Amino acid sequence: MKLAILSDTHDNLHTLGLALPRLREADAVLHCGDLCSPFTLKRLAAGVEGRPVHVVWGNNDGDRRMLAAVAAEAGNVVLHGEFADFDLGGFRIAMSHYPKVARAVAAARNHDLVCYGHNHQAAEERVGGTLLLNPGELCGVLTGRATFVVLDTATGEVAWYEVGTT
Repeated sequence: MKLAILSDTHDNLHTLGLALPRLREADAVLHCGDLCSPFTLKRLAAGVEGRPVHVVWGNNDGDRRMLAAVAAEAGNVVLHGEFADFDLGGFRIAMSHYPKVARAVAAARNHDLVCYGHNHQAAEERVGGTLLLNPGELCGVLTGRATFVVLDTATGEVAWYEVGTT
């Protein structure tokens, strides 16, 4: 199974649009928070053509009531709240927006993947058998790089992608 993992979109529809063709190649999409506005979630949900989208809240996800309404209307979005702990095809996943939470969860070594965002810094490391992953920022504002990853759960391969920010 291929999982597209992104975070910190911060309403940048341009970079989201550039990422969508690659996101559509994945079996599921994981967003580690800070979509920000309901229109960004709507674009993501529609743009991946019905593939499941799993989302955790970030500190800048403002109108959660409207985000929930958009998720319900889209039909392919699961809003997990502050923390996600779920299984996709036998692959154990945890998600948080926050690095400290993600690191603590990864240290327990109960998941195959723990992913997070918040600090906009792309990072990939192994904590025992757990992959701890920050896909960086899709908005490309703080670092100048709009990044996301695609993880192949069968091989463990993590492919990093960068899209243009201008």
